[in-house]
Amino acid sequence: MNEPEAEDVRDESPAVFEAADQSAAESHDETAELRDRVLRLQAELENFRKRARREFDEAQRYREIDLLRDLLPVLDNLLRAVDAAEKTADADSLRAGFRMTAQQIEKLLGSHGCTTIETDGTPFDPAVHDAIQQLAVPGAAAGTVVATASRGYRLHDRVVRPAQVIVATEH
Repeated sequence: MNEPEAEDVRDESPAVFEAADQSAAESHDETAELRDRVLRLQAELENFRKRARREFDEAQRYREIDLLRDLLPVLDNLLRAVDAAEKTADADSLRAGFRMTAQQIEKLLGSHGCTTIETDGTPFDPAVHDAIQQLAVPGAAAGTVVATASRGYRLHDRVVRPAQVIVATEH
């Protein structure tokens, strides 16, 4: 049997160690590169989070701007009505101007998803109605809304303000 001579093994040892050292150095370089890449990605993620938060805060701060832009013409009409009321004693035209302005506001609210809660003639619903009085009304079923003191409004499916109503009782 031929066994390798000790001298031959010694000659190969430095080459093996050099290759191992070179491989370790390359692994160290790759690790350092990956560490740098991870740090850059973490920094990018943090910058993204800060930018998204800033944009969200700004959107929240100015979220009503479209509604305000829509309300300003209504305010202009109200101010014109006040000016007209100071110049004339015609109550009918003044009333018509206010009625038109109220309709304009209702249309505007509707375009923003805000609707009026049904009241008169409907069964009392504590989820959308606030009973401020009970009244015996001939011909009206008990528990039916017979009058509205102030309108209620909903934004999509959420009650903004319940309607204040008068509810019929048994007579």
